[in-house]
Amino acid sequence: MMDKQGRSLADTVWTRLDRKAGAITELTIRQLRHRLSTWVVLGVGTLLLLTLLAMYIAGAREGWDPIDNDGDSHDWDMDGYPAGQEMKYGADPWDGMSYPGSGHFVSEGSFQNNQGAVHYGNHTWRSATGTFTYNWIDESFAGGRGVLDVNRLDACPSGEPLEDYWLDWGDGCIIEENRIFVLEATFRGEGTFRVHQNWYAEWGNMADAYDVEPEPASNYIDEDDIDWSGDPNGINGFDDDGDCLRTDWISFEFGFDKDENNNGIPCDVVWYAASDGTIIHIDRDDYVDEDPSEESLSIEDAHRAFIIASGKIAFVMILSIFLPLFLALGLVRDETENGTLHYLLSKPIHRGEFITYRILGYLIISGGFVLIMSLFMGVVTAALGPGDSIFRLTDIVVWLGIAFATILALAAYGAIFNTLGLISSRYGVYIALIIGVYEFIMAVLTLAGAELIPILSVSHWTLQFIDSIVLIVWPNTLEMSIIAEAFDLPSALAAFWNPPMHHLGTESPFISALLSVVVLLLITVLMVLFGQRQFRHREIM
Repeated sequence: MMDKQGRSLADTVWTRLDRKAGAITELTIRQLRHRLSTWVVLGVGTLLLLTLLAMYIAGAREGWDPIDNDGDSHDWDMDGYPAGQEMKYGADPWDGMSYPGSGHFVSEGSFQNNQGAVHYGNHTWRSATGTFTYNWIDESFAGGRGVLDVNRLDACPSGEPLEDYWLDWGDGCIIEENRIFVLEATFRGEGTFRVHQNWYAEWGNMADAYDVEPEPASNYIDEDDIDWSGDPNGINGFDDDGDCLRTDWISFEFGFDKDENNNGIPCDVVWYAASDGTIIHIDRDDYVDEDPSEESLSIEDAHRAFIIASGKIAFVMILSIFLPLFLALGLVRDETENGTLHYLLSKPIHRGEFITYRILGYLIISGGFVLIMSLFMGVVTAALGPGDSIFRLTDIVVWLGIAFATILALAAYGAIFNTLGLISSRYGVYIALIIGVYEFIMAVLTLAGAELIPILSVSHWTLQFIDSIVLIVWPNTLEMSIIAEAFDLPSALAAFWNPPMHHLGTESPFISALLSVVVLLLITVLMVLFGQRQFRHREIM
């Protein structure tokens, strides 16, 4: 076919432009493929991603161990009973003398700040500091916090106690046979107690004691799961383990309010939802839904956190900065130093086009690598991720979003670093390193939740794009973050994901994603135009 001037349509200005674009792009790809530095940086990037993937696979194989979120499986006072069991019996989990069946201490007398004051009797001696000369002492009354373990006492050092030597709180030492010195200790025995100067001692007996078998600590792990009906207006939350509903609160919990969320219902949880049903806040009473099972939320939290962290740190903060630093900085500068630029520009090609096609060739190499690695990691995480489905297709979508975000960053950094190489062949690399460090710092600030300072960086908008994609593909991510915070669940998601910051007041992740793309493309275009301007006025030797 021919045009009006009789020229073949196969040989128009557009086809010639395509040939020039293809020739320069192909030349750039061929040059980058034959550089050792290209394969080194791609190899290091591959090794980094494979290492992360190996860590993920190892974690997926090991599974998730249950966690005692509320700490009531621990024996804080070392009396042999887990804190949860003590609280159910109304005992103080921080007092070694108070445990299920221990009864309660009935004081019969005390003395304080009475140097040399003496009392004889067969008692339970409490918080006593001084010298005890005994006829009998209960060696089985031991093990609790602050309770004296008579079987483990050593001989006292020479000198005066609390002057020449000191003891641990609740401990003692042997002065001579049937005579010991104790510091703030609790014990049972018959004998004469002499209080130490300016210290305290109290004696009495335990009333209403009975035997209770200690329960296994495992009984108090995952014992109060989250009870969510799905209706924010319904009654949600239930005290499964009974440590909120009980009536015999003891002194160490003085002032505790069973209706801390002030909704008129004791021991429940209030879920607040937006008009679209999205959970925006959770207000719970203490000791309600306080030890949920990690299986329900934390495994999914960890899975998403791995994907987001890998995308943000490995792809954006490392690959998108270092790949252009090694591959894009010398796209035009190296041709100048090698003496080949004059030959290339002798062809019928505009200098501005030359820069554009060089960057395009660099993007095909670096962007292709990023796309392949993101798809590979996506397939692995989608196959091994938690859930009932055999393959998580949403993971692939998120990884494609991460790849697109990284390619946008590669284009922006490539244009910036290439322009620096044009401005100064001698100092451009040092300026590029400074910018790389600056961008990394801005990325860290963005991860930490900063809004204003990092806005003047490529990394900030790239990370926001990933946050937006995550919320688009996994819309319940924000809800998961709120639940983890409200119920003290271990959450790695909160460390690597933030709700999109810039959405023009719409709260829409689509708007924030579009805004991020526009800003990144604008930075790229402006830097390409600036580089073309510098190149047009540059004398080619």
